[in-house]
Amino acid sequence: MDYLIDKLMTAIVATISLITLVFILQHYRFLNTLVSTVRTVFKENLAGKVVLITGASSGIGEHLAYQYARRGARLALVARRAHRLQEVADGCEILGSPETVYILGDVSNIDDCKRSVDATVNHFGRLDHLVTNAGVAPVCLFEDYDDITKGSPAMDINFWGSVYCTYFAQQHLKKSKGKIIVIASAAGWLHTPRMSFYSASKAALISFYETLRIEFGIQIGITIATPGLIRTEMTEGKFLSKEGKLEMDQEMKEVQVSVMPQESAENCAREIVDSACRGEKYVTVPTWTRTTLLWRVFWPEIIDWCYRMMLMTAPGSSPKEAPTKKMFDVVKGVKEFFSLDSSPVS
Repeated sequence: MDYLIDKLMTAIVATISLITLVFILQHYRFLNTLVSTVRTVFKENLAGKVVLITGASSGIGEHLAYQYARRGARLALVARRAHRLQEVADGCEILGSPETVYILGDVSNIDDCKRSVDATVNHFGRLDHLVTNAGVAPVCLFEDYDDITKGSPAMDINFWGSVYCTYFAQQHLKKSKGKIIVIASAAGWLHTPRMSFYSASKAALISFYETLRIEFGIQIGITIATPGLIRTEMTEGKFLSKEGKLEMDQEMKEVQVSVMPQESAENCAREIVDSACRGEKYVTVPTWTRTTLLWRVFWPEIIDWCYRMMLMTAPGSSPKEAPTKKMFDVVKGVKEFFSLDSSPVS
């Protein structure tokens, strides 16, 4: 009996899915254009709105602060580096923010998250947007960890840091009918070797906030951003080592990022803020990265094979033996050759 029920449900779900897919493909372009036009016309005016941004001292978080500042928002910036926060805060006020404050805090600490939200609301009297951006990227093969707990900051910061802030901010966002902007990553569906903890934390973010979107309904809007390769400290090689230390690792950067094109943090931030103001549920930057989700759905074996061929090495070998590293070295050599060749003769 159970076998028959399983077969019946499979047939029903497959049929409904096929019909839905055909309908969507036929009407998607028109509906998407119509909805996008309406959202653009009625996009949110951020002047005077209060925005709390975590991980605001560099990278995407820093440029999100600048984009909100240009739109006249009042800002509360959270991170661990006081000197960088001060510089970003000064920049925001130059760009047009009526008032910007910064709060030192570690989002992996629940007390710091509560204090950051409370300080923002106490200072400004409200909260309209919560941007959960803070994150780190452990880069290490799972089998190479001597102490597996050294990978835990990926979940503590990337996932729980976002959840903690959301928990304490939700009551204020409901009052203002505000929004949560979640900086996840395309790594949530593209599972790159040596980045297992990072990918897991971003996949968890996507799943968690998709569920919250249903729970909150129209009380709080949620935009989930899934950036691809963006030019930040992280893609420049600032990774969490297997010893649990944040450090610049140029060689690992050349392995993991190699010659792949990177979008600027400024363009990424602009797209995210624009999408949030339009009330969009998802935004992926650069746009072409969206297609990789289809690859993951329809051709997962091919993606897995490509990653293994390009990024993995023989057991015991150095990461610099990976084909991606060799590609980087070749391209670097070619650039240096033409640079020297085009140098003026003295």
